Amino acid sequence: MRLETDKPSVLGRVLSDGEARELAGRRSLAGLMTAAGHLRDQGFGERITYSRKVFIPLSQLCRDVCHYCTFAKAPRHLKKAFLKPDEVLEIARRGAQAGCKEALFTLGDKPEARYEIARQELATLGHRSTLSYLAEMGRLVLKETGLLPHFNPGLMTAEDLAMLRPHAASMGIMLETVSDRLSERGNPHFGSPDKYPAARLAAIEDAGKAKVPFTTGLLVGIGETREEIVEGLLAIRRLHEAYGHIQEVIIQNFLPKPGTKMADAPASDLETHLWAIAVARLILGPEMSIQAPPNLRREEMGSLIDAGINDWGGVSPITPDHVNPEAPWPHLEDLATKTAQCGKVLTERLTVYPQYVKNGAAWLDPELRSKVLPLVDAAGELREDDWITGISTEPPAAQLGHLMARSTRTTTRAYTGLMRKAGKGMALTESEVASLFEARGRDFSYLCRTADEMRAQSCGDAVSFVVNRNINYTNICYFKCQFCAFSKGKMSENLRGRPYELGLDEIVRRSREAWDRGASEVCLQGGIHPKFTGETYLSICRAIREALPQMHIHAFSPLEIWQGAATLGKPLDSFLAELKEAGLNTLPGTAAEILDDAVRATLCPDKINTEQWLSVMRAAHAAGLKTTATIMFGHIDDTRSWARHLLHIRALQEDTGGFTEFVPLPFVASEAPIYLKGRARRGPTFRESVLMHAVARIVFHGLIDNIQTSWVKMGRKGAQSCLQAGANDLGGTLMDETITRSAGASHGQEVVASDMESLIAQIGRRPWQRSTCYEKMLSDRPAAVTEAAWRNLA
Repeated sequence: MRLETDKPSVLGRVLSDGEARELAGRRSLAGLMTAAGHLRDQGFGERITYSRKVFIPLSQLCRDVCHYCTFAKAPRHLKKAFLKPDEVLEIARRGAQAGCKEALFTLGDKPEARYEIARQELATLGHRSTLSYLAEMGRLVLKETGLLPHFNPGLMTAEDLAMLRPHAASMGIMLETVSDRLSERGNPHFGSPDKYPAARLAAIEDAGKAKVPFTTGLLVGIGETREEIVEGLLAIRRLHEAYGHIQEVIIQNFLPKPGTKMADAPASDLETHLWAIAVARLILGPEMSIQAPPNLRREEMGSLIDAGINDWGGVSPITPDHVNPEAPWPHLEDLATKTAQCGKVLTERLTVYPQYVKNGAAWLDPELRSKVLPLVDAAGELREDDWITGISTEPPAAQLGHLMARSTRTTTRAYTGLMRKAGKGMALTESEVASLFEARGRDFSYLCRTADEMRAQSCGDAVSFVVNRNINYTNICYFKCQFCAFSKGKMSENLRGRPYELGLDEIVRRSREAWDRGASEVCLQGGIHPKFTGETYLSICRAIREALPQMHIHAFSPLEIWQGAATLGKPLDSFLAELKEAGLNTLPGTAAEILDDAVRATLCPDKINTEQWLSVMRAAHAAGLKTTATIMFGHIDDTRSWARHLLHIRALQEDTGGFTEFVPLPFVASEAPIYLKGRARRGPTFRESVLMHAVARIVFHGLIDNIQTSWVKMGRKGAQSCLQAGANDLGGTLMDETITRSAGASHGQEVVASDMESLIAQIGRRPWQRSTCYEKMLSDRPAAVTEAAWRNLA
């Protein structure tokens, strides 16, 4: 059997054990590296990652005597056996101030088993073991600095892992080799009981059973053969296939160090190192993170990338590599430059990888998860900006730059084919839509530009808005949606505002006041009051219609419709017909949140499910009632759930044509219960928020012409950004808005019509005032209302 590793046919599939073993005899390094580089690009695209960390050398005592190590010291060379808690915190705080996210605890293996001084100092610290003290220091650093601990403590038993797991986002132990020969007399691991391959493999397996995100790897150049390198990689692969816990594999080159028994041994040659990296990629596949330390091959970093790595590992701006102190870290700017010279983009990551963040309930202790979630985006990756929904006023410069990069026509992913498909009005698959939300850098620019071109085709250069008033008639609600800071129950005094309920007279007064000031629409929504029935909603419609025959009544979410029909014991179609007769014109598409029941089970478990929401909308469309559609994103969802949501809306629109617009609503986290409990992200990033508008335009091309951006959520400059990435509507002037402000947003309560026009004109587009259903306003409804009249509203 002959393995054609440099041919495309081998890419994207897992090599059998036999095919992997053939690689030991391959001498065509160029072909291996080409295949490995292509495979890496399938999994990681243009990004090369690193973790910004501090090294905390908790103890340099070790019971092992590896013949190449200078980290471990004898007691006579140390002033003390362990760093004290204040010393640990001092290092961690400096790291936090320097923007680090990770605290890497480096230490020798069970020094108390060999040294009396270690046992004595542990006793004074209140511990019997090094690992017990490590757990305490991890907990301290996490609590006091927010840095995420990563533990490298040597061999661990199942009991050790159980003790350490709540205090470390990730852990690791280098396998180094599967060669028992290297533990025999005269070899590098002789006298090091913790380096026996079987013991290390058992520890890695126990970590898998304990569901610990784990790092391992091989040390290349200490006397192993290429066959043993392949067997080591196969052993790692088998463990990962069994438990799914190995998040990165380090392929580290041996460098001899003065003062060690191997000081005169030859360093690992570049060709063998590159071969090992390429083979690791081919054996472990496109999705495994393959890492090589940049400080150990500063002059050959480009070759390491060419061989198939996607990660530089931990790089510290303030502490040395205590394991290799003779090899200083490259400055982060130099690292970014050298990475860019290879056509890649340096990207910071967390110590815990995205796949484990996204399934954090299984892989992370609750306290750790609460620290991780505010740091990540929907893909489980480190947030690239500090932009906060409803609060930030300035878009982040880097993302704004990508958005405005209109000159580039290139994309690094297979997006051009998807754009051709969407441009023909064809439905994308769930995987294809989800991939669009992963766009960054040039890909982000490309998608935003494409969405804007589709917007121009569908809507021209006009940007619409409606003069309306929101009337949230009650904030009393018996549902327990975990994202909502608006609704109030019996125990709500500690939340923003107090419970209220507007009577019919007040609802009509506010509606009349809105009409007198130029509004063409009132939008009515509220909590699900336990005393409300379907008759309540009918009465509201009748009262407004009687007082204001020409006012457009845009009211009641699908949840309110569902609840109203149920309380009257009527089918949806009958209740909707009665509402229409009573004066209802259209329905807002809220209460959708995320149309993915796996997410809804946590986010809004007692609310209507996906099928029920869709059934209300289907019935409304059948009754001749147009509706909007929304998505509320950026909490516990992910790109897959976003894709499912968009495709549900698209499928219904293909059947009914009843949606007039799609409205992305970024999650406002500040006062949301699920965020305050540490169980949600802090809202979408700016990139994700803009992409939701762009991707919606692409997915709905030819079906839903109007994509609205919320100035309440995005801010004025953020809304302008979305208008240049596929959106064509600014929504309503609102007059009153309480739901988003209850969640902690600080953007204004209203924007007057003249402000809307100015905001639109600033980006070179033409404003026009529309009706709720996107019709031109009649001349007797003024396009602009005096600012004083609006701003003096109580």
